[in-house]
Amino acid sequence: MAKILIVGCGDLGTAIATRLIKAEHEVIGLRRSHEVTPLMQVLQGDVTVPASLQKLVSIMPEVVIYCVAASSQTDAAYQAQYVNGLKNILASQRRNQQLQHVFFISSTRVYGQEGEALLDESVEALPADFGGQRLLEAEQLLNTLPCKSTVLRLSGIYGPGRLRMIRLAQSPQQWPQQNSWSNRIHRDDAAEFIVFLLQQLFFEQAIAPCYIVTDSMSVSQYEVLTWLAMQLKVKLPTNSSNPAQGGKRLSNQLMLSSGYQFQYPNFQFGYQALLDVIAAV
Repeated sequence: MAKILIVGCGDLGTAIATRLIKAEHEVIGLRRSHEVTPLMQVLQGDVTVPASLQKLVSIMPEVVIYCVAASSQTDAAYQAQYVNGLKNILASQRRNQQLQHVFFISSTRVYGQEGEALLDESVEALPADFGGQRLLEAEQLLNTLPCKSTVLRLSGIYGPGRLRMIRLAQSPQQWPQQNSWSNRIHRDDAAEFIVFLLQQLFFEQAIAPCYIVTDSMSVSQYEVLTWLAMQLKVKLPTNSSNPAQGGKRLSNQLMLSSGYQFQYPNFQFGYQALLDVIAAV
């Protein structure tokens, strides 16, 4: 049993916490709101306000999972939440000699490259926008830690409550003009993989310093939308057969080599599960 601090208890952070508590770990969550959850001890604090983090100094967790989300799609928000926020959390743990590992939930947005070649962890991240730049800057803060760390670069998360592509498939007139490559990870697989890595860590198995967290099928947006439209019996638009242009393709071979087994290895499995739930309502 380990003491684990989860910074950011939104959808993904709560999903991780639920699984860790089931595995009988002691989980403490930090969130901005005063919302109470019976699952775990939750502390209220803002990662951008160091004074609100003083209560973290005495907790002494063995693992920190940094899982925040930017409050808006602006450079200032990314700087505040990811870079400054992570700095503040790491500063609160400066005297924590029990800290063994820090996990930072990043994004494949750090890869600004486009093309059909599969990108993996050995490819240098070359951000193309402020979001990718700030995330990469935050990742680099982990290099100064006295303990080990792992960066988890998640592709587009979908799952319960994340139904953008389903809604888009229902409105063919709103499909994007360009059919670009896309990558995704089901929320449950993202949470399960993080818990899987933690279990590896506790069993003293080596884990990598960086993983691309995405499913096993990098496909075009139109392939996903077309499949969803067919399941929903929506008439396809005339441009649904356009070839993919732009975007990037990501490899999850390092994930697979870890021994992790996907619950939703591709978009058909994941979205079919969501469609089944919607149909049952």
